[in-house]
Amino acid sequence: MHSSHLLLEEPIRMASILEPSKASFFPAMTKIVGTLGPKSRSVEVISGCLKAGMSVARFDFSLGDPDYHQEVLENLKAAVKSTKKLCAVMLDTVGAELQVVNKRETSISLQADAFVVLTPHQDQEATSELLPINFDGLSKAVKKGDTIFIGQYLFTGSETTSVWLEVSEVKGEDVICIIKNSATLAGSLFTLHASQIRIDLPTLSDKDKEVISTWGVKNKIDFLSLSYTRHAEDVRQAREFLSKLGDLSQTQIFAKIENVEGLNHFDEILQEADGIILSRGNLGIDLPPEKVFLFQKAALYKCNMAGKPAVLTRVVDSMTDNLRPTRAEATDVANAVLDGSDAILLGAETLRGLYPVETISIVGKICAEAEKVFNQDLFFKKTVKYVGEPMTHLESIASSAVRAAIKVKASAIICFTSSGRAARLIAKYRPTMPVLSVVIPRLKTNQLKWSFTGAFEARQSLIVRGLFPMLADPRHPAESTSATNESVLKVALDHGKASGVIKSHDRVVVCQKVGDASVVKIIELED
Repeated sequence: MHSSHLLLEEPIRMASILEPSKASFFPAMTKIVGTLGPKSRSVEVISGCLKAGMSVARFDFSLGDPDYHQEVLENLKAAVKSTKKLCAVMLDTVGAELQVVNKRETSISLQADAFVVLTPHQDQEATSELLPINFDGLSKAVKKGDTIFIGQYLFTGSETTSVWLEVSEVKGEDVICIIKNSATLAGSLFTLHASQIRIDLPTLSDKDKEVISTWGVKNKIDFLSLSYTRHAEDVRQAREFLSKLGDLSQTQIFAKIENVEGLNHFDEILQEADGIILSRGNLGIDLPPEKVFLFQKAALYKCNMAGKPAVLTRVVDSMTDNLRPTRAEATDVANAVLDGSDAILLGAETLRGLYPVETISIVGKICAEAEKVFNQDLFFKKTVKYVGEPMTHLESIASSAVRAAIKVKASAIICFTSSGRAARLIAKYRPTMPVLSVVIPRLKTNQLKWSFTGAFEARQSLIVRGLFPMLADPRHPAESTSATNESVLKVALDHGKASGVIKSHDRVVVCQKVGDASVVKIIELED
């Protein structure tokens, strides 16, 4: 398979495995997306999450109303202010999600080999014999012998809190199923997933559109996570919808691949989207278990070659209730990094888990260890070969900057950028050192008022592996005479020194535009 990045050709000394890891300002190059919710909504806990390494906060609208999320967001802003750690905001849509409606929130116990009826009549009570659902087309979509999974929000695959059903017969609008395992469903929201079945619901529901055009616009969201993306057209429609909402025309769309339909159209979706989220929870149900890793490796490889961020979900489920991940989970996180993942997304682990801060911290530590043995040399050669010749102007500058930085053992790459594209291209080649992207704000006008761009671009690099953004003073343009550039460079170097990335006598590679030319230069620091 594509992923033979591991540096195990060079024997790892067993003793070196036991050496304690060194603490650094950037806990890991791989980013962590945390879902904020009941157990992670206070300023105190969010501050802990930011310090532990969370750089994107995800707001999942499957749960809670806009006012609830607004309160959490205000707490996030306060936490960002007090910790001085940048954090981007991701809005996760509900999309074509099938849900069991349990109004009374009583727990429902289902016994193996008994029958249960799924009905679209939502006014009925949920019991062990009858489960009302939010979709009236299920009876038309399924047939005898199909498999349906029902589980608590974020299906865990745990056999006591999730249940799988087999369709026994379809009667009018009702679907009668035989229960395959005994389980107790607790809580108000259970997600229903029909394996490998096309569900005829829009990817952006009316509720989603309403939330985006009110809550999303008000809070200038950086990322839209488009749940249940099945076709490139889904992304195009979402993009068109965002383009009419003022500032949200700059919001990046991350397509969430959750089922076989999305997998079949993966290449077209990747072309349209700004990034990809591999929702392994639902994919793990839709795909046979032995195929999940194969899709993960192939999809991450494609994202890496396209230079688009890839985010992986569902890595440390057991940390929802425990302080330590299982061995399989710890290995899984490391393999995600070695396969080329840009970010790890934590869902239930931070949303309703008992140890949100500890989870982020442990995932960050595992990522940092895996990055040490990532075979950058092989990855670089593979990427250059894939891109082919002739390279575009920007691509050749970016790859040269990374190559130079590795050859001179630079401690950081500093990149001046206004759109963020140059910095993302440098990160595409996975340099072993952090890339400080200095975003230079641009002045633009809509003929009524002047405004600066730059904040979006800076926050959007918080999901890219190895990219660490800082916003420059707008009075220092990126493409002017060398004198002003020197002063911006000094600010960036000071930032690097303060964060412990750059020390005196280090070498630093700088990538910038001077006039119409792009320049890569190597500077050696004095005392």
